[in-house]
Amino acid sequence: MIKKQAIQLFEERKVRTVWDDQEEKWYFSIVDVCGVLTDSKDALTARKYWNKLKQRLKAEGNETVTNCHQLKLRAADGKMRMTDVADTEQLFRLILSIPSPKAEPFKQWMAQVASQRLSD
Repeated sequence: MIKKQAIQLFEERKVRTVWDDQEEKWYFSIVDVCGVLTDSKDALTARKYWNKLKQRLKAEGNETVTNCHQLKLRAADGKMRMTDVADTEQLFRLILSIPSPKAEPFKQWMAQVASQRLSD
């Protein structure tokens, strides 16, 4: 399974992504998406938001959270760290749980990214 990391930009905010050649789909960092949609000032705030949201969704029995994968992505400090990621379908479901005026433009952007393939 060949995975290629890429940084995508949404309104000048970085979203870490991984292209999976075998499954032919993108995975997006959930913390980065939470940061964009909540206008978090830093990664720590976004991570705290995601942890609280994940806790709430698990309590509700939300299967999207249960099915989230973790992949190693480069963190701000340059180290590779396990990070919760979601494919496009999972992310669409999660975005519904985040009240944000950016949700609709982000979904359109995400659909554009998802339709691209990462070439060598």
